[in-house]
Amino acid sequence: MVRGAAGSPGVRAARRPELRLPPLEAFEGGGLEPDGDYDGLEFAGADLAGQDGAGARFMDCALRGCALDETRLPRARLLDSALDGVRGVGTDLAGATLRDVELTDARLGGTQLHGAALERVRIRSGKIDFLNLRSAALKDVVFEGCVLVEPDFGGARLERVEFADCTLKGVDLTGATLKDVDLRRAASLEIARGVDRLSGAVISTAQLLDLAPVLAGELGITVEG
Repeated sequence: MVRGAAGSPGVRAARRPELRLPPLEAFEGGGLEPDGDYDGLEFAGADLAGQDGAGARFMDCALRGCALDETRLPRARLLDSALDGVRGVGTDLAGATLRDVELTDARLGGTQLHGAALERVRIRSGKIDFLNLRSAALKDVVFEGCVLVEPDFGGARLERVEFADCTLKGVDLTGATLKDVDLRRAASLEIARGVDRLSGAVISTAQLLDLAPVLAGELGITVEG
């Protein structure tokens, strides 16, 4: 829906994560382990590329400046944790759970989060290319000041999701379900597929005008000067 005159329906704001990390101990392990249990640890500048932490649990942890190229973390649980300045291509977080997580200044490409569950997650700054969120569930998720290139939300469920000062390029919303999704403050909004799934989102008047050609094409309307 498009918010217009006073009294028209609004959108419920997303709840931010309330992250208060305790004093952390330095991670001194040799590497990640499948189904590992990591509690109250700081991974500072760790090279986790290619490691296998499938099903691992991270509680009250901080990952700062870590390399995550091809790191395997499917079905992992990241709870009450911060990821700052992480980088990598092909990080596998398929089916993972992220709850009360802050991701800041990430430089990621081809991150796999399909089938994942994100709740009270804040993603600030940084750039993420080809983010795969197909069939994921996003609730109370905030994207702030980041660049998302061709993010795939196909079949995903988005509830109370906000995009503020973000650049969104080539978004795929095919089959997605949106509820209380606020796109009004996106710096740039480019939808490649699934514009018909915008029901449940709030956009600005300027965005509506920008999307008019795509909407016309979706509806089979021919526009001539």
